[in-house]
Amino acid sequence: MDRTSMIFGNPIDKKTIRKAEKSKAKFIKKFGDDSGRVYHLGLSPIEQIPELGIENLVHADEPLKLPDNALIVGNIRMGFGHYRIAMAIASCAKHLGRTPVWFDLASFDATGSKMIRSQNELYSLGSKLSQKIGLFNKLVWEPLNSEGFRKITYNAADQKNAELLVPLFGDLPKDVPYVGTHVWPSQGAVHAGLTHVVNAIPDNWPMGLHLAEGSIHTVQTPFAYLGYKKLNGMAKEALKPMPDGDLYRVGHYIDHELVSNIEHDCAMRLERLSSGAPVRFLMTVGGAGAGGDLYLAMAKHLLPYTKTGRAQLMINFGDHLTMWEVFKKQLPELTGSCRTFFNDYAGLREWADGLDNDRSGGAAAFCHDDIFEAVYSTNLLMRKCDVLVTKPSELAFYPVPKLMMRHIGGHEVYGATYSREMGDATYECETAPALCDMIDTLIGDKAIIAAMCRRIVELKAAHVYDGGYEVVKLAVNGRPE
Repeated sequence: MDRTSMIFGNPIDKKTIRKAEKSKAKFIKKFGDDSGRVYHLGLSPIEQIPELGIENLVHADEPLKLPDNALIVGNIRMGFGHYRIAMAIASCAKHLGRTPVWFDLASFDATGSKMIRSQNELYSLGSKLSQKIGLFNKLVWEPLNSEGFRKITYNAADQKNAELLVPLFGDLPKDVPYVGTHVWPSQGAVHAGLTHVVNAIPDNWPMGLHLAEGSIHTVQTPFAYLGYKKLNGMAKEALKPMPDGDLYRVGHYIDHELVSNIEHDCAMRLERLSSGAPVRFLMTVGGAGAGGDLYLAMAKHLLPYTKTGRAQLMINFGDHLTMWEVFKKQLPELTGSCRTFFNDYAGLREWADGLDNDRSGGAAAFCHDDIFEAVYSTNLLMRKCDVLVTKPSELAFYPVPKLMMRHIGGHEVYGATYSREMGDATYECETAPALCDMIDTLIGDKAIIAAMCRRIVELKAAHVYDGGYEVVKLAVNGRPE
């Protein structure tokens, strides 16, 4: 079905349609036309995170045999964010009695997979350049992420390109419950004829980029709901709104393991604060293409606190050991005394399990080549930290007190705004001095973190963190009557 020339009853101009067709033709020329090929898939357990019970879809020689209670989680790796949301959906699916099946569309040797990887490489390059070249960030990256991706015409091109993903879906039953945690897997599923597709939109800033007509769209906040319902700002003229039944506000996409332990984890934070234990800061550094200098400045600033027992620093380098080498060179006084867990996920889990009864300070760093261990390490330590230091990406919605760094891309501004107004995060601290000043404040005035903890418990009682469960229910049951 053509989903490029008309989007939610809004006609797309011929120039944009021609541009979309040229984009698809460009990828076919570059990566080949596999529209007539049959791709078979098989199941392989993801054993690194046993608590999620995930089966991974991989290339196979025979047709796929899915368990009767399967729920497909369609995703791609674009940074860690979309993987993290996919893990949250998988966790909630398992809790609700489904077998989560991981479908990373970028992981295959197919035309559509190569298309995704090439576009992801461009996005990653742009993100890194935006942090190194201020003029590029101001004139190109910020406008592209806040306004360029916002236009409904951008969605038209993506819809045409998504037709290249269809061959990967040949083994999937049309009525299998399916959740896409990035729009491309959602669009591909719709083009392939799947009937129970939920498109879990990650961002709080409504963008045409995230539309996958034919799916059930879900958002996390009231602001996003109204913006998407009205397709606000996606064209110069007013657009026809999304029809009833195509959009739902469900709450935050959070793992069952985190949601079910909110009261316990916040109680442990309050106990640590009242007893004078070191304040635990968890930094999600990763490859630090975004904010590397800021992380270094904060780590340096925290070093005296870790030596006097007033703070503890935990650093997740993701799967980017090269950033550890940067830290070793720039901060030898920190790294020389730092506890490390490098490709030692079992050791990290054991250490994390004992942290409720630990009141020591110091620093710890962890890094894992395996992408699942790299991403989920933050989930493990998120429960044990007092403050998560992060940019306002998907982590802006997680139930943990947060110190917000500067956003990367204009769309993230609205995640930061939402989180600070919900009361579980600071405002954006855009510079190293501002971040270090906020660290001093959080260590010196324990009432701030305590207030965030109490607010998180209130938000759970209001079912704000139930989005993952609701997404799964929509995928299984379809649109409510």
